[in-house]
Amino acid sequence: MVGKKITGNFRRNPLWYRILNGIWNGTCISGTKIRLDKDDLIRKARKATGLQELGPDFNDEPLERLLRSINEEAALHPAGRFITRERFVSLLSIRLRAEYFFKKHPDILEQEVYPAWIIVGLQRTGTTKLHRLLAQDPAHRVIPSWEVINPVPIDKNLYDLSTAHRLTRLPDYPLTYPHPKDTRIAKAHTAVRALRFISPGFWAIHPIDVMQPEEDILLLDISFMSTTPEAMMHVPSYASWLENTDQSDAYAYAVKLLKLLQRINPAKRWVLKSPHHLEFPRLIEKHFGDVHFLWPHRNLAESIPSYLSMVTYNRMIFSAHADERQVAEHWVRKIGYMLDQAMEYRLKPGNDSKFTDIYYNDLVTDSIGELDKIYRLDGGLTDVLVKRFLSHERQNPHRKHGIHHYSMADFSLTDAEIERHALRYERFMKERNGKDTAEKIQ
Repeated sequence: MVGKKITGNFRRNPLWYRILNGIWNGTCISGTKIRLDKDDLIRKARKATGLQELGPDFNDEPLERLLRSINEEAALHPAGRFITRERFVSLLSIRLRAEYFFKKHPDILEQEVYPAWIIVGLQRTGTTKLHRLLAQDPAHRVIPSWEVINPVPIDKNLYDLSTAHRLTRLPDYPLTYPHPKDTRIAKAHTAVRALRFISPGFWAIHPIDVMQPEEDILLLDISFMSTTPEAMMHVPSYASWLENTDQSDAYAYAVKLLKLLQRINPAKRWVLKSPHHLEFPRLIEKHFGDVHFLWPHRNLAESIPSYLSMVTYNRMIFSAHADERQVAEHWVRKIGYMLDQAMEYRLKPGNDSKFTDIYYNDLVTDSIGELDKIYRLDGGLTDVLVKRFLSHERQNPHRKHGIHHYSMADFSLTDAEIERHALRYERFMKERNGKDTAEKIQ
């Protein structure tokens, strides 16, 4: 929703958080500054897990480049440095644990990854709503927030992943997942409570529910090759390097993690979601195999400032220097680039049929109608599924967590600036929908 120019919480962290960072920053001269060093992070992860192997396909260059950019450009405050260190140690720990399972059960990687419906729309176009609706289908394997934060079990002995166990227990196995002693849900609840305490205004933008599906971009983070860092902090040199680097290795490793996840908790089909994938449909097709893309659309003059507001909130968690205009200059160009990459793939002969278009306004007002378009790919909607979807809608009404106010003026942004970076996409949408385009994507 477009509102008046935001002041207060949009520009400032809670008072207690600012006081904490002020005091902490004043003690850094005495040696309290958090180190963000590759070798130190790896050492901490190895100590935390008791494991040593990061795997033969681990490449430390992305982590080195990201750390250099953070240390030189991001201007993180002390709490931001602490959060970043803990997150990176966690990502490295996940990789160490994954390699343990891959080595113990090599047949995990011999599986075919499930067919997938992959939601690739831009940020703030209804992707989360669509993802959470599709998650109500018990045939679908999604990655809930608690699991994507920690996709590999922390207790290495909690789950028996042997083939024999799977064959004998498969019919009832999903009922035992997650295991009652699995600590990952509790850890996720703690992280979410901390985020809500630090950034209470974030919930109206993107409400986080540890049991609801979340973006699988976090699997790419485990290779330190994703756009997550540039959505959290000012890292222009890393972002530039990433955009010009082959990201096949990150996607290949994400598929390895999906194979582990589907071994632990099987289903019929993956339903995944991340705007990041809009830039890489070619890599998805290469590494995933049987995929169909679901592309939600919304008026860019609505979705882009909404996302810029979200990025600004993100950056304030890590730095006291979140510049709205800097955010806009980076992300408006980046979004245009992502759209161009997607259009280049889609317009190649035979590729258009791999996409189903979803329209934001229709999704909000008639979600069953939009879901019906998707389920034509799989025999059509059933009455049982419709009841599940409607029940979810009743429990999660639009704007349940408040109204997200934002405007183009917050970022000194104009329609012309957006149009300049998205000409190819907007031309395609007009040709596809004719005079109905504005109404469909409003």
